[in-house]
Amino acid sequence: MIYKKILVTGSSGVLGSALKENAKNHSGRDFIFLKSQDCDLTDSSKTLGIVKSTKADAILHLAAVSGGIGLGMKHQASLLRDNLLMTLNVLEAVRKCKIRKTVMSLSSGMYPPNAPLPLNEDTIHDGYPHESFYGYFFAKRMVDPTIRSYREEYGINVIGLIPNGIFGENDNYNFDDAPMLPSLIRRFYENRENDSEIVVWGDGTPLREYTYSKDIANAYMWALDNYDDAQCLNIGSIEENSIGNIALMIADILSIDRKRIIFDTTKPKGVFRKSTDNSRFLALSNFKYTPFRKALEKTIEWFINAYEHHPERIRLYSKSKER
Repeated sequence: MIYKKILVTGSSGVLGSALKENAKNHSGRDFIFLKSQDCDLTDSSKTLGIVKSTKADAILHLAAVSGGIGLGMKHQASLLRDNLLMTLNVLEAVRKCKIRKTVMSLSSGMYPPNAPLPLNEDTIHDGYPHESFYGYFFAKRMVDPTIRSYREEYGINVIGLIPNGIFGENDNYNFDDAPMLPSLIRRFYENRENDSEIVVWGDGTPLREYTYSKDIANAYMWALDNYDDAQCLNIGSIEENSIGNIALMIADILSIDRKRIIFDTTKPKGVFRKSTDNSRFLALSNFKYTPFRKALEKTIEWFINAYEHHPERIRLYSKSKER
């Protein structure tokens, strides 16, 4: 089914920005992009009001309060509260406004650290998420039973997607709350012309899966039109790279001497590995991903251009909270 009027929350985030670009490929569809300044989605009455006013027939709910490990360890309760409120408020508005289709966002970080690898959708609730970011991860994990409950009791068409490590243009580069990858890109770039050491947290050994934001945007549009099951889907790329290797790639792209990279083993490094199983998604979609190195080069190219010529387009200093 093709939905003609689509409300996108969290539209100024890295995924929302990618969906804005994606929307150009969907002529005949009307996209409404909602930023945090437009509505506080933790407020139920405001959420209902904005959803009602748009007269949308579908919602892509991307908005979240998130960030890097530093933010997570300091604000566990507020991350849990705000993300849970947004999930419930959006679904209540969906129910009351009779929205025809809703896509909700989970996170691969919500899987238990001791779950068997690769992480399968059936193991979401088989243990606690990692302690470093459990407030956010518990909130994202709760999207799964919330979806199932609202489908069963109210008969609404709502699905859940599980991306992993989204990165790309228009990411958050503020050191206070940025995820690891954009934080590394900024740190390396700002130190490219001096001889100082460039510090990376941890020992560099943990493996990570990252997926280009434009690929995730394509996956969301595919799911909107083609997937209606209660089963949440892992939709990210399964290409793995160690944090150390990612740091080396960034150094190479920016022509920085690799010897300047120092790993601070006194800092937390997170879970060693959290590879995901996207076989359900691939069996349905036959999806193709952008190779990580190519996506990283595109992202760094965008960052340099924005940093040097369009600083108003890049988030460097203000705290990022997408609601």
